[in-house]
Amino acid sequence: MLIAAISLLLQLFAPEWMTPMLKFVFTVSYVLFAALVGAFADSMPKGKVMFITNTIKIVGCMMILTHEWWSVPGFDDYATILVGYAVVGFGAAAYSPAKYGILTEYLPHHKLVVANGWIEGLTVLSIILGTLLGGVLVSEAASNRLMAIDIPHIDSAGEAAIIVIACLYVIAAIFNLFIPDTGVDHKMVSRNPVYLIREFAHCVKLLWSDKLGQISLATTTLFWGAGATLQFIVIKWADVTLGYTLSQATYLQGVCAAGIAMGSVCAARFVPLNKAVNVIPMGIAMGLIVMAMIVAHSIWAAVPLIIAIGALAGFFVVPMNALLQ
Repeated sequence: MLIAAISLLLQLFAPEWMTPMLKFVFTVSYVLFAALVGAFADSMPKGKVMFITNTIKIVGCMMILTHEWWSVPGFDDYATILVGYAVVGFGAAAYSPAKYGILTEYLPHHKLVVANGWIEGLTVLSIILGTLLGGVLVSEAASNRLMAIDIPHIDSAGEAAIIVIACLYVIAAIFNLFIPDTGVDHKMVSRNPVYLIREFAHCVKLLWSDKLGQISLATTTLFWGAGATLQFIVIKWADVTLGYTLSQATYLQGVCAAGIAMGSVCAARFVPLNKAVNVIPMGIAMGLIVMAMIVAHSIWAAVPLIIAIGALAGFFVVPMNALLQ
């Protein structure tokens, strides 16, 4: 989805600073609606929550596809793409508490690291396939084939790619309908947003007051912040250092995601919950290897470093997520 949206912005000759804005508008929902989406996820069976939120993502895709038909007053076409992408981000923000929360309904605490390993491994596998698929869909060969189908009002590689992505969201939504109910009593504590915000603030305070909670929150926050930034830097680095196109640069992100999958599986296999904090040195090592990328001037030097960064990332974040749960 990100690759297709970047392709659309490039087609519209949007300013360069608009590209990282995609990530901003996508993730801002995680902050703005944090106090509400958790309560929403707990208000009904998690499979139903996932179905509703995947439907929201489909709506966001349709908004991006029809960006020429509606406009935000005072903004250009690319601003409407950002609004549509923000809707997809809202769906993702509301989806996440259900995806991770269902684990604590199914499993005892001592199995959370293993379960998180599977969730992270499969999520990263989808990132690998999704990133590579995004690169393929916006490539000249694939986009020409998609455009040859002659879908009405689809005039670019990015729009054709988003059609395919919307279909994947539809398939995902259908899968959600078959997630079994865990039997947990789902009752919304309150529908009052002021109450929910206060309750959320209280829970956040409790987590930050706990020594292990501090470690988990601080490290994962820095981890995801750095990761979101690197996602764009890698694309630009591949362009400047290797002369790669957007489509080719996505392969490097796929390589990193492959490393994350390996690290996630190893963490699930070898790190018990009571030893979760022992992986912090892995995060430090990951930062040092990221800095080593400045001396990589060929694909042969870059790939081993990127795989190592990904493997350390996966090994680091899985136990930290489980510790927070």
